[in-house]
Amino acid sequence: MSISRRKFIRNTAIAGAGFFIVPRHVLGRGFIAPSDKLNIAGIGVGGKGTSDLAEFAKSPYVNIVALCDVDDREAANSRKKFDKAPYYKDFREMLEKEKSNIDACSISTPDHTHAVATLAAMQLGKHVYTQKPLTHDIYEARILTEAAKKYKVVTQMGNQGGSGDGVRKAKEMYDAGMIGKVTEAHAWTNRPVWPQGIPTPSGKHDIPKELDWDLWLGTANPMDFNPAYLPFNWRGWWAFGTGALGDMACHVMDPIYRILPILYPDSAECSVATIWKAMWNDTQNLDACPPASIIHLNYPRTDGKGTIKVSWHDGGLLPERPEELLPEESFGNWDGGVLLVGTKGKMLMDCYGANPRLLPTKLMKEKTMPKETIKRVPEGHYLQWVNACRAGYGNAKTSSPFEYAGPFTESILMGNLAIRSWMMKNPKLKGWDDKYLGRKKLLWDAKNMKVTNFDEANQFVKREYREGWKLEL
Repeated sequence: MSISRRKFIRNTAIAGAGFFIVPRHVLGRGFIAPSDKLNIAGIGVGGKGTSDLAEFAKSPYVNIVALCDVDDREAANSRKKFDKAPYYKDFREMLEKEKSNIDACSISTPDHTHAVATLAAMQLGKHVYTQKPLTHDIYEARILTEAAKKYKVVTQMGNQGGSGDGVRKAKEMYDAGMIGKVTEAHAWTNRPVWPQGIPTPSGKHDIPKELDWDLWLGTANPMDFNPAYLPFNWRGWWAFGTGALGDMACHVMDPIYRILPILYPDSAECSVATIWKAMWNDTQNLDACPPASIIHLNYPRTDGKGTIKVSWHDGGLLPERPEELLPEESFGNWDGGVLLVGTKGKMLMDCYGANPRLLPTKLMKEKTMPKETIKRVPEGHYLQWVNACRAGYGNAKTSSPFEYAGPFTESILMGNLAIRSWMMKNPKLKGWDDKYLGRKKLLWDAKNMKVTNFDEANQFVKREYREGWKLEL
């Protein structure tokens, strides 16, 4: 049979393609095509980054394709576990060299590097999972919120309780009117469990050969290396961390922010634990987060129906125990808890919004609980993000996208503005002045990210990065 040259070439091409496009079932049951997998790079792969990558790797749809950490000692376990992934010290170099091979990034660095690493990944179109708190500063949180809209990537903050059943059950109980209109809420934690309120480390120390100290400092101002900061105790220093509030409020306060009709506070005030000698001898350390604090945030309700007062306690301090709670019953759990006070009753939760219960607790048996109306996340916080990334932006939701996590983080960090203003010392006076000692309630203009009645506090809204680092959309 005669055949034209053009038809011969076409048929040959089709036949040849058949050798490369093989039906998935032919390759074997359970086979996952490489194109179906999410390629994740880790930025900060020691400490919390180690467990984060291990959680992502539980999914058969994930490849860990690149690793980055400034400290070889901390990265050792991840490098051993994912030994085929190339390893870098500088996340900027990793993103540049591996950008064609990366779909998403997990960021688990110290707080002061969250924003720059996260934004750099987003600007390359990479999905991002960033540990809590989302950022070190309020300004950084606003930038990442705007970036999520601009770059249209899947985002998730690492507050795992946001995907838990507890906070969903609590929301259903609240929506059913079981405690009425909430007028006040309390949250607390046992943190810090690292040093805070101590003198600034001093002395000369050799930089370990495995550590790139300059990269570890990142956006922070240059300072001498000191082993007191690494690998975990950086949380208690303003240059790197955000204290007990920044570390735990994204977990503990999440049910409050997720359940109640609130967005930004309009004022903040606090009281801070200190040392008697420091108060009178002018030796209070302004570099360190305080050992304990109480913060009061006032939130206008988003429905315009009044305000809700939210109080935070850390360092072992607790709100007053509700009279409806029996003496032998637990008030939250070891890590912390939440108490919602409504016009018709009270609701108590453990840390992460777990185990929501009406007070007195006998009501949990006497009352009919509402039906489930909010979809649960049985796969958990990590794999929810993985699945959303695979589905693509706009096709799947996460529990703590930056549209939620950004304003939430801003709200939390407003408390640190109050703390840092309380600790501020009047440079014109030898000792302390009442103007700087918590006598002032900070009034907050959230739209413009500005304290309107105490301009000295605005220096903490946006840090000045050192030369070579920037945060620009």
